[in-house]
Amino acid sequence: MKALRLEKEHSACPPLPPHECAARRITQAHANSLLLVQFDTNRYSVPVKYVHRQITVVATVDDATLIFEDRLIARHRRHWGRERHFDDPIHYLALLERKPGAFDYARPPADWQLPECFNLLRRRMERPPDGLGTKGSIRELLLLEKTSLEERSAAVEYAMGFGITDADMIRVIVEHRREPPVALFCLGSRPHLKLVHVPPTDITAYASLLGQERST
Repeated sequence: MKALRLEKEHSACPPLPPHECAARRITQAHANSLLLVQFDTNRYSVPVKYVHRQITVVATVDDATLIFEDRLIARHRRHWGRERHFDDPIHYLALLERKPGAFDYARPPADWQLPECFNLLRRRMERPPDGLGTKGSIRELLLLEKTSLEERSAAVEYAMGFGITDADMIRVIVEHRREPPVALFCLGSRPHLKLVHVPPTDITAYASLLGQERST
């Protein structure tokens, strides 16, 4: 009878949910003037534009994800110690762009381990008389907000091989590398196009226009 009763109780249990239940904790916090959001006893950085905003913290065992409204703005490795703060140097670049003189003394970028190509690019950017200075190199680093470090460093190395040190031109290189390769237009299945003849362009007409311009 006892076994029968246990069997009935077991059959009455609801089924397990179809998806795994994520082990996480969700809470609200504010970003202070130092760009830090406190969760438990630790603090995690956010980009400059989210200062004094209410931030949603989604914490799992491994990560602390920071969300503003419906946008993911930062993700940090969760630390289980106490009274520590964790900075992403990229979050402070917009502020340092306005105060480039503080770049070498600010705490967040101090231990930033960048590939050597970025240090070489900065030296070239700051080279007088035509260098863009520290502000120019900070502007280049700001582009890391939208590209990975690996993708960016590959573009920087490629650009410097041609003597390019302009941040906008390096951005164009990154965008070009992201574009899918253009497929070849094969005439094999279009035999009728082989009969089309396009005569070469006669550039003498342009030469005559230049002559008319000189005469006027």
